[in-house]
Amino acid sequence: MKSRYSAYPYVIWMVIFTVVPLLLVAAFAITDSSGAYTLENISAVGEYTPVLMRSIWLAAIATVLCLVIAYPLAYILSRKTGSQQRTMLMLVMLPTWMNFLLRTYAWMTLLEKNGIINRLLGFIGLGPFEMINTQGAVVLGMVYDYLPFMILPLYSIMTKIDNSVIEAAQDLGASTPQILRRVLIPLSMPGITTGITMVFVPAVSTFIISRMLGGGGNLLIGDLIELQFLGNAYNPNLGAAIALVLMVLILLCMSITNQFDGEDKEDMII
Repeated sequence: MKSRYSAYPYVIWMVIFTVVPLLLVAAFAITDSSGAYTLENISAVGEYTPVLMRSIWLAAIATVLCLVIAYPLAYILSRKTGSQQRTMLMLVMLPTWMNFLLRTYAWMTLLEKNGIINRLLGFIGLGPFEMINTQGAVVLGMVYDYLPFMILPLYSIMTKIDNSVIEAAQDLGASTPQILRRVLIPLSMPGITTGITMVFVPAVSTFIISRMLGGGGNLLIGDLIELQFLGNAYNPNLGAAIALVLMVLILLCMSITNQFDGEDKEDMII
């Protein structure tokens, strides 16, 4: 009985700060400026399909790159001793202690035409290259900012994988690719799915990174939503409709990811 009552504050918090805002977004999405019921806002979202697809594509690339970089790093980190793990974890989390906006400004300084990277390349006779205001710069910013959110769940899962499991696979004649495919990846799948979710969701809805590193030619869905609420084309009903459609797509992507996680668990049992 006591444990049930202790959950009430969390339930109240979730209702006030999660459920109620979502209901307000849904209400704005299916009404017009006068409050009348309409589906025009939902249907108008189709006009921005290219922006939505660009957002999903760039977020997917950034998520894959984060996974490729974070997986071996998390494994190496999980095999270190306690003091080494703490030191490396601090180094991984150190950039997140700095303001998100300042970190993005730093990349602008590095990538601009007269920036540090082009100056260094100029010493060896290369460049200058157009790195700022490109889709590559947007993906780079996403990877840099969200990489720790891929490393941490992978690390937390891999620390639970006993070395004896890997040694047993080696004793049975499994090669390194086989150990990776048949042992490490299935056992670390919960961390993979969590990391994908934690990176893809903020990446697909980002607007600061795309605005500062991508310029006006790389508009993402987050920028579009912000314009509807804070820009000259003020239309909160359309902005809410775009946000609602984006939320549904994210939920679909998460359900697909969880489905793969469940299939891998069944394969491990078999």
